[in-house]
Amino acid sequence: MPTITESELIAGVQIVEPTKFGDERGYFIETYRREWFPQGREMIQGNRGNRVAGCLVGLHYHLHQADYWYVPFGHARVVLHDLRQGSPTDGATHVLDLGEVDGGENNHLGVFIPPGVAHGFASLSDMAITYLVDGYYNPADENGVAWNDPAVDADWGLTDPILSARDQANPLRTELDPMFQPHFKLRP
Repeated sequence: MPTITESELIAGVQIVEPTKFGDERGYFIETYRREWFPQGREMIQGNRGNRVAGCLVGLHYHLHQADYWYVPFGHARVVLHDLRQGSPTDGATHVLDLGEVDGGENNHLGVFIPPGVAHGFASLSDMAITYLVDGYYNPADENGVAWNDPAVDADWGLTDPILSARDQANPLRTELDPMFQPHFKLRP
């Protein structure tokens, strides 16, 4: 059974440390199970992104979609920021490293990200990230906030990141359209 802990900084974010089984042939890890997240919904789509060292993706957020991230190889610096109005952790930022941290063995951590929590990552090495989502891609639910927003105040581990045009154009938190401002909701 994995160790699953809620972030001390952002309500609803769950960090998974899976159990690793190994022998002389290698190892096996369950990286995700639906039953680990009683407040979560069923993940219905899986995606994978490969990035070269120095890239920064985000910050993105969804009003309706949850994500589950896992880094099978490489090192990602993950930044999460709570945008949910009414959340007990509104405005909090959580930074964590997934994958091969400090050039060592993979920590195999996974992270469950609820709707309304902005999320992004910096590739501190060549890497791959897999993410499961509980909704099919919907461009109307794909929003962003500036990665370098002073309100986020995150150490991404990069000084001159490679960014997409979209991520370069994301607004500051104070400039978000109220129509796209997430609200905190307790799930039954």
